[in-house]
Amino acid sequence: MKVEVSHLDAMRFEAKTAKSSFVIDCPVISPVEYFLSGMITCSATDIIMLPKKNNITVRNLKVTGDALRNESYPQKFNELDLIYEFDSDADDESAARYVMASLETYCSTINTVRSDVKIRYTVIHNGKIIKDKAELISGGGAQIDMGEIQSCPS
Repeated sequence: MKVEVSHLDAMRFEAKTAKSSFVIDCPVISPVEYFLSGMITCSATDIIMLPKKNNITVRNLKVTGDALRNESYPQKFNELDLIYEFDSDADDESAARYVMASLETYCSTINTVRSDVKIRYTVIHNGKIIKDKAELISGGGAQIDMGEIQSCPS
């Protein structure tokens, strides 16, 4: 994947990809807001596409993201709370699996940051909360305390 960014004027830039181009107007929308929007959109596309494979239609999808950043520079994301709200003809368990599949496997942008960012997600399916602030176990990087783990002797 290749992207070329060129300065236009003031704080406006043009980003060119292999498929298209768009203007990034920094006073209006910051690059960090584009980044967060891209992560959320990446996952949202999964929530539309994955159910389609099972002839399930998703309606009224809205994904809200709230990122907590460091106070000091480089102001990296520390936490990300995602709320997935949608209607579908899937059962609740399947709806939750679509979100998990996106977060754990398919969404490359979220998976790029998830080892360093504590990620929580809520799923509201057909108006009912089916997951509430569930945490991805990999979020938080090396500071995860897995406790004592039972394993087979080697």
